[in-house]
Amino acid sequence: MIKQYRYADIQIKDIFHRTEEQTDIADTVAAILSDVRQNGDAALFRYSKQFDNADLAVLEVSQEERKAALEQVDSTLLEILKQAADNIRAFHEKQKRQDFVITEKQGIVLGQKIIPLERAGVYVPGGTASYPSTVLMDTIPAKIAGVGEIIMVTPAKDGKIKPVILAAAEIAGVDRIFRVGGAQAIAALAYGTESIPKVDKIVGPGNAYVAEAKKQVFGKVSIDMIAGPSEILILADDTCDAAIVAADMLSQAEHDKMASAVLVTDSQRLADAVTEELERQIPLLPRAEIARASIDTYGKIILADSMMQAIAISNEIAPEHLEICVDDPFAYLAEIRHAGSVFLGKHAPEALGDYFAGPNHTLPTSGTARFSSPLSVDDFIKKAAFTYYTPQALQEVGKQIVRFAEEEGLQAHGRSVSIRLEQGGKA
Repeated sequence: MIKQYRYADIQIKDIFHRTEEQTDIADTVAAILSDVRQNGDAALFRYSKQFDNADLAVLEVSQEERKAALEQVDSTLLEILKQAADNIRAFHEKQKRQDFVITEKQGIVLGQKIIPLERAGVYVPGGTASYPSTVLMDTIPAKIAGVGEIIMVTPAKDGKIKPVILAAAEIAGVDRIFRVGGAQAIAALAYGTESIPKVDKIVGPGNAYVAEAKKQVFGKVSIDMIAGPSEILILADDTCDAAIVAADMLSQAEHDKMASAVLVTDSQRLADAVTEELERQIPLLPRAEIARASIDTYGKIILADSMMQAIAISNEIAPEHLEICVDDPFAYLAEIRHAGSVFLGKHAPEALGDYFAGPNHTLPTSGTARFSSPLSVDDFIKKAAFTYYTPQALQEVGKQIVRFAEEEGLQAHGRSVSIRLEQGGKA
C-alpha cells in the first residue's frame, strides 16, 4: 500500500532515488562495448542469439519488410499514428533555429551558422512493451533539424520486430533500421560495424544496460540524456476526483517496478481517497504486478500545508512529468521552476503527452529537470560561429588584443595580430 507523509517528515531528495541491485552492470556493459568494437557484426549476431533468441542472417530490415508493415497494421491505428506525427511535427517546427549575421560595426561581420548533424541513431526499446511513440518522438525532431541520415536500432525478439514499430518508422522518416538492441546496439551506433554506420548522436530510452552503455560511449558520440525509471508527480487540491488521480499515478507505475508516482496535496480527504482508489484499481490492471511493486516501493503521498507549499515541494523534486490538477492551473504555472513536461488542469493526463499532444515525451528524470530539457530539435543541430574583419577593422582593435594575449602569457597569440598591424593590412 502507498505510504503517506507530512512534508516535514520526509527527505525530498530521496523521493526519486532508486537503485537496482545490479552492481556489475558497468563491467558487463564495458565488456560488451569492447567486444562489439573489436568484432563488429559477429558480436551483434552472437548477442542477438544470447539475449533475444534471434538467430539472424541479416541485421538490416529491408525496404520490402518496412512497406509490408504498413499493410499489417490496423488502418485505424495507422491513422492515429499519422495524426500523432502531425501534432509532434507541428510542435517541433516551432523550435527551429535560424542563422544570424551581425554587421553593425563597419568592416566587421559576425554570425552563427546552424548545422544539422550528419547522422543520428535512435534506440527504440523492445522489452516488456513496444513503443511506436518513441519512434515518432525521437525521429521527427531529427528530421525537422535536417539530420542527413537517421539510423534506428531495436531488439528483435525471436528475430521479429512488431509491425507497428516499423510502420511508425515509415511515418516518421527513419532512413535505415537494424535488428539489434541492448548495450550491443549502443556500441554499434557509437563505433560502427560492417553493417551499421557510426552515428554522431544517440537518442532514445532503454533499460539499465542501455543507459549505462550510453554513459560509457559519451564523448565518442553525443547522447541525449541518461534516462532513469519513469516518474510522475501530481499536484492536486480537494476539488479533484480521487479515481482520476489514482489512474494518473498508475499510468506511470505500470511502466516498470522502479517507476515512481507521487501525489502532493493539501487535502487529507483526497489523500485517503486516492489510497483507497489505488487499492481498488491496481488489481484491475493487466500489468498489476508491476504497478503494485512500483506503488508499494516508490509511490508516495505527501501532505502539504497549502498548494503553494505543494508547488515548492514539486520544484525541489523536479519531476519528469508534472500534473497540476486544479481548476485554474495557469494561476500556478509561473511558479513552476523545475519539471520535464507540465500538464495543466483536470483534462490533460500525462498520457496525452506520451502519445498525441505534440510536446516531446523523452524527458529528464531523477531530478535532472533542474538543469536539462526535453528532447528537441536543438538536440540534432550544432552551431558554428564565424568572424570577418577588414584590415582597417583589425587595426582599430589590434593593440587591445595584443595586450590581452600578453596578459595571459601567450605571446604567439599576440604576435599573430601584431604582425598584421606591422604590415598595415597588406597580408
